Amino acid sequence: MDSREQLNLIKRIKAISETGLIYAEGAYDLERYEELKQISLKLMAHLANEPITVMQDFFIPERDYPTPKVDVRGLVINEKDEILMARESVDGKWTIPGGWADIGSTPSEIAVKEIEEETGFKAEVIRFLGVYDKQVHPHPPEPYYIYKLFFLCRIVGGELKPGFDMLGADFFSLDKLPELSEERILESQLKQLFHLAKSSSTEVYFD
Repeated sequence: MDSREQLNLIKRIKAISETGLIYAEGAYDLERYEELKQISLKLMAHLANEPITVMQDFFIPERDYPTPKVDVRGLVINEKDEILMARESVDGKWTIPGGWADIGSTPSEIAVKEIEEETGFKAEVIRFLGVYDKQVHPHPPEPYYIYKLFFLCRIVGGELKPGFDMLGADFFSLDKLPELSEERILESQLKQLFHLAKSSSTEVYFD
């Protein structure tokens, strides 16, 4: 079993323990679920080679049924079949515009907002391309369980201007991609999304 499989099992144990802490009724059950949660954090800390206190501080305590986090991104392709990308300040690498879903905004609204904030372009959504379970794809391991939603968008205004928290923004062809921020996007996903976007069908990818 590799580290990715181990981390996914540990996440599952943590999620089960947090669900138990929410719904357990007796003190005995609460104590056991809390112990199970602490075990999951210790295992995660060991796998990440970090102190247990770091893992405890990393997570906001769950007060409801734990569910995956949602990442929303917009794919824009210009008339030269180049993909609009933004350079992340966190790692200096490139991805298509996007970010965490915000409460109170629809997924398509988030995609449009992120494109404008990260690249300066105003956009509109054309259609939904797919939803990826991040754990099924070879992204670098991370503590959260994440679903990624992708929308095909087109530019309707604005100008190319990197956002205040981005290091750059530009268009790239599939055969000349910059170094990708693989926590956010993979080359295999970009190629699949590009194929879906250029297809005459309305096929949607899932999982």
